[in-house]
Amino acid sequence: MQWWNDILNWVHSVTGHALIVNAIIPFVAIVVAGIVGAAIGRGSTRRLVTQRDYETRASAVAALVAAGQGAASWHGQVPASKEHAERLASQADVNVRLLPISGAGLAADWASHQLREMRTNSVSYSYQSEQTLDEYRDRLVEWLHKPSRAKKLFTADLDRWQYAESAVDPVVLEQQRWAEEQYSAAAHETVENQPADHSQEPVPTARS
Repeated sequence: MQWWNDILNWVHSVTGHALIVNAIIPFVAIVVAGIVGAAIGRGSTRRLVTQRDYETRASAVAALVAAGQGAASWHGQVPASKEHAERLASQADVNVRLLPISGAGLAADWASHQLREMRTNSVSYSYQSEQTLDEYRDRLVEWLHKPSRAKKLFTADLDRWQYAESAVDPVVLEQQRWAEEQYSAAAHETVENQPADHSQEPVPTARS
């Protein structure tokens, strides 16, 4: 206990008291302030990164939703609009795959499959295409807010579709192909049957 008494005597001495007040306490205060500042800075940086990540993912989701709206009305568009919609869909797909987020590849694969479905169903099944668009939009928004849960749903859907496509009925494929041919033929016939404009044709003159 002698060493403890010596410490207490030193603390209560003029030299010890001065050292504690002028050196030790300021040093401890600086260390504590540094730790608190680092914790605050880390929290702010983490919130900034999280916000930036959310905004990037929201932009990618918005692009995919826009591509879905174009796919839902696919067969009612002119070739130039289809080409533009395909380009937007391709850019949205790449942007999603480049996101540094778990499940981004699954989300892109899932969206690509749904876009193909909506383009096919837009031939004659407009109501089904609208339903698919609503589900497509809601699932992507859910991925924006709850990526872990949506990732599991994407995986389940992709596995189910892969199994269904491996055992697809050829009659269904033939019906879809026939519907597309009928639609294309009707559209082509409408263009050909449009009345010609003869207002600009030269009027023949009578020969003498």
